[in-house]
Amino acid sequence: MSQNKGIENAKKNAAEKAVEENVKKGMILGLGSGSTIVYAIEKVAEMNKKNDLGLICIPSSFQAYKLIIDHGLTLGTLDQYPNIDLDIDGADEIDKNLNLIKGGGGCLVQEKIIAYNSKKLIIIADFRKDSTFLGEKWKKGVPIEVIPKAYVPIMKKLEKMDGKPLLRMAKAKAGPLVTDNGNFIIDVDFGIIKNPSELNQKLLNIPGIVDTGLFLGMTTKAYIGQEDGNVLIKL
Repeated sequence: MSQNKGIENAKKNAAEKAVEENVKKGMILGLGSGSTIVYAIEKVAEMNKKNDLGLICIPSSFQAYKLIIDHGLTLGTLDQYPNIDLDIDGADEIDKNLNLIKGGGGCLVQEKIIAYNSKKLIIIADFRKDSTFLGEKWKKGVPIEVIPKAYVPIMKKLEKMDGKPLLRMAKAKAGPLVTDNGNFIIDVDFGIIKNPSELNQKLLNIPGIVDTGLFLGMTTKAYIGQEDGNVLIKL
């Protein structure tokens, strides 16, 4: 089996097991974004069709919105359903305490809003995302969403905090990536992060920072697909 196929199988196994064990009839279900969530939504749609679960699905990104529609699931909004039973999402990295780095796909603020308003947050990922400390395996830095006109002074402030900031650029157009909220993203390499809570608070104290990709103390359970086909469950 090629490495890429092994990674995709690990994602699929984690997603399917998480959905099978946690999605119940009548739930208000938050759905995140990223490559692993595709497998989760496929499984949710399969179970919903087979068992008529009557799920209401709340997307955290345009990608999730489109997947919900394409799979014939019932779309809802946070305005209609401010209390979510379960949120299923991916992560760029998961540490030993189930703290996360998220935002590699650029949807961190909306993902965090959905996660915060959910009774449970279940994370699905493959073995490459499992670390002892944040920053150990994910080398692209902590994504930070910022107000566009503040990005230059924010980058200077981040350098003074011993970070290495990089304004994320769009792939299909000239200029910076623009989030669904109309903001920019700065990816900041802080190296190994042994005290994510302290770092997160320092970042949030900087005017112009909307939010960070540090998801701390929010995860209920993580399903991590392994190379051998098994799924490691971290509590």
